[in-house]
Amino acid sequence: MSINQPSAAGNSPRPDEITKIEPAKWRNVFAWREFWSYRELLYFLTWRDVKVRYRQTAIGVLWAILQPVLTTAIFTIIFSRFARFESLQISYPLFALSGLLIWLYVNNSVTLASNSLVGNTNLVTKIYFPRLIVPTAATFSGLIDLALSFVILVGLMIYYGVNLTFQILLAPLFVVLAILLAISFGTLFSALNVRFRDVKFALPFFLQIWMFLSPIFYPSDILPEKWRVAFALNPLTGILQGFRASMFGGSFDWFSIGAAVVLTFALAGVSFFVFKRMEDDFADLI
Repeated sequence: MSINQPSAAGNSPRPDEITKIEPAKWRNVFAWREFWSYRELLYFLTWRDVKVRYRQTAIGVLWAILQPVLTTAIFTIIFSRFARFESLQISYPLFALSGLLIWLYVNNSVTLASNSLVGNTNLVTKIYFPRLIVPTAATFSGLIDLALSFVILVGLMIYYGVNLTFQILLAPLFVVLAILLAISFGTLFSALNVRFRDVKFALPFFLQIWMFLSPIFYPSDILPEKWRVAFALNPLTGILQGFRASMFGGSFDWFSIGAAVVLTFALAGVSFFVFKRMEDDFADLI
């Protein structure tokens, strides 16, 4: 914002007569109060994304149940017949489903969030609101699927007679960490997708590689010791390990978990910074 102070002669103001008023840089990057003031819009956009996802589908929200169940069944058939992981302390269906429910949430959330700004062109270009709400709403809309998958996991734990420990109280922390990771990547790719439309073609390939590099359907301890440090640089490794240890009473790999926490928060900071720096150009580029 600028205030022009015309000279006494009525001519155009000189450069030294122009006063610029703008918020502090850190407030531009982390405008949390403004974001919170638009929380009702976040709610309505989230609910709209949920309804749009299952609109005109034959079985509706049951797709959120079929995807993890069928994928777990396929993995179980393959790995119970061709490869057996002797180090597993739990049944393989439990192991696979616990990893899949986190991965499917992150994968779907990042995919939806990356296209959220481009898909809401009319909204972004016509009215003002914190643009961060759009990819965040796309990420939050997947929480219903995550909750339904978690119910299936609990039912499977009861079926296999898993003994609960106090460690299960830590499970929500790893879920929150996965949500923050999804928001971070979704925010980053949504901004990049506005400027570089190649993102929508490259992102599926990136997510596929990320899935194979994450211990979703195989335990991380089958890797050679020299590779475990490298795999710990994948924040999803620590999140999955911590979530499984919390749910099934296993031992925590604090190195992987610590790396996941540091990397996730670092990624969140970088993603929000990049998003805010590019935000002013969204309306022109879309």
